Amino acid sequence: MYQIKRNTFFLGACLATFIASPVFAKELSIGNADSDLGKLAFSGWLRANIQDKDYSDDDHKLKFDAAKIAIKYDANRFFGNFEYRCYQFDTLCDFSTLVNANIGYKFNSDHKLTVGVQDIPFGPGRGWSTNWYGGILVNAGLEDVHNLGFNFQSNLTDSTKIDLAYFIRDAGNYIGNSKDSSRYTANFVKSNNPADTSLVEKNMFIARIDQQIPLNIEDFKLSLGGSYWHSQLDNKTDAETGNRKSWAFFSRAKYKDFNLSLTGGKNKVSNKDPRHPDYSVVGSFDSTYNVANNADFYTVDLNYVYQDPNSRYSLTPYLTYSLYKKNVAAYKDSTRNVIGAQLDVKQFSVAAEYIIGKNDPFINGSANSLTTGDDNQNNKMLNLLLFYNF
Repeated sequence: MYQIKRNTFFLGACLATFIASPVFAKELSIGNADSDLGKLAFSGWLRANIQDKDYSDDDHKLKFDAAKIAIKYDANRFFGNFEYRCYQFDTLCDFSTLVNANIGYKFNSDHKLTVGVQDIPFGPGRGWSTNWYGGILVNAGLEDVHNLGFNFQSNLTDSTKIDLAYFIRDAGNYIGNSKDSSRYTANFVKSNNPADTSLVEKNMFIARIDQQIPLNIEDFKLSLGGSYWHSQLDNKTDAETGNRKSWAFFSRAKYKDFNLSLTGGKNKVSNKDPRHPDYSVVGSFDSTYNVANNADFYTVDLNYVYQDPNSRYSLTPYLTYSLYKKNVAAYKDSTRNVIGAQLDVKQFSVAAEYIIGKNDPFINGSANSLTTGDDNQNNKMLNLLLFYNF
């Protein structure tokens, strides 16, 4: 308890220093985006955190958590994005991974093509929730997914946007201790256990439509959309070929500074595994675990963005509910709920999140949390984050 109080005092002192600090870090950039030569911009953040878990006494220490470096290129015709992240579990950068690395061509202001490692156009966007820890669907391999391929984006009208994408494969394995799970995205992987079936996902065809709904209501915006994901799954253990057939519908509503996002759909995987047809091995963040092949999923995210009239700070409280509802009678459903807020002051940010996980592999869970489940009890964690943005 003393350690928590001492670190809480330290966080408060840091926040007071941030607010009083006259330093303001602008994005480092070179060039002009409206020229043929273009503009190159560098940004990123350094992050520290402290956690308090109701199921463990091992944390309660403020430590370096992660770093991100991002490079963005934009010109009249060409553009590109690069993002790499480094994490610390036990030692500095003992897990690090590529997130994005792509280039693109603008045919005109309404049509463009992106090639390389990029977020897939499934669901309402890269992330379906406001929080930093992510919803349970991130770990199920449906949200915040980054693979290698092509994506053609088109504004058919001012209110209708479509994505037509083909992804050759996943984004690969990077630096960590696991056999094949040192990756940002939750992909099908080669298991550390030789008794498990190894899958490789490729030839992913993904389409998405996002439609603005004209309501003629002042300060209110509404959009509806849907996406479909079909891919080939190579079963390397049994030399068979399975598939994924998943879909998601979503809606986003904005009224002044309030934002609401609703996402729902189905994940359907055929792994051609005669031993374990109901689940497949997935890996991310240097961890390997099992995910149910047949499940419905839902995410509800609500946030409010308050901007100080004098532009001194912004405050964003948020709430996320996410559910992976398995369609196997013996499997317990997995949920993750997040209540949090983020304060941004100049180049510094502080976020506090209270996370409640049930049958959750990353909240006191096991390798079977997203299949059979654990003890079906709510586990809680307080996650405090400090950022230096550059």
